Amino acid sequence: MTITETAHGVETKASRSHRADLKLEVIVIPVSDVDRAKTFYASLGWRLDADFASADGWRVIQFTPPGSACSVIFGKNVTSAVPGSAQGLYLVVSDLKAATQDLLARGVGVSEPFHGGGDVHAGTDEPYLFGRVRLNGADPKRGSYSSFASFRDPDGNGWLLQEVTTRLPGRIDAEDTTFTSSSELAGALRRAAAAHGEHEKRTGGHDENWPDWYADYIVREQAGQPLPT
Repeated sequence: MTITETAHGVETKASRSHRADLKLEVIVIPVSDVDRAKTFYASLGWRLDADFASADGWRVIQFTPPGSACSVIFGKNVTSAVPGSAQGLYLVVSDLKAATQDLLARGVGVSEPFHGGGDVHAGTDEPYLFGRVRLNGADPKRGSYSSFASFRDPDGNGWLLQEVTTRLPGRIDAEDTTFTSSSELAGALRRAAAAHGEHEKRTGGHDENWPDWYADYIVREQAGQPLPT
């Protein structure tokens, strides 16, 4: 039996294999007007899962963003947090431009795309994952995790769109490659097509096995593994 030390003591390989899954499935956000919030989140195109109420004034509403395994809950007597105090709620998207255009078409006010100003964690901009400096425009290199946009609900709860096209190594098992929407898969296919075009330029001829190359590229990209050349 393999034994390793952790910050909390000794852990065996057997104990890791029997570790219970802990799935984050619900985030509670504080709102002041439940019906107004319901109208707003419905306008985003999110799925309404529940709207329950009781005679003593309790009410809970649940929405789930498209493609998300995690839902959002709000209502009356479900949290003691101050309305609008939920900040830094990240929505990962595969195509930032498409995601912002969809929100704008729905009448939602969305910021212009922005990216970080380097390793700077003090400044006048609202803090977010990359510090306190927001530079206009998407990341010039279009690096995965590096381009953002933001919006707020009527109470001021703050949401950020973060563009992720390639996961860091180890974040996704290559055997568990999945896509949560047709647009996400289409984005992966477009990136694979562009990379395959460069591959054919290097080889100097048509690649008859392009479906296998595409599949290998997409799986490796999502798992954060070295990409085929």
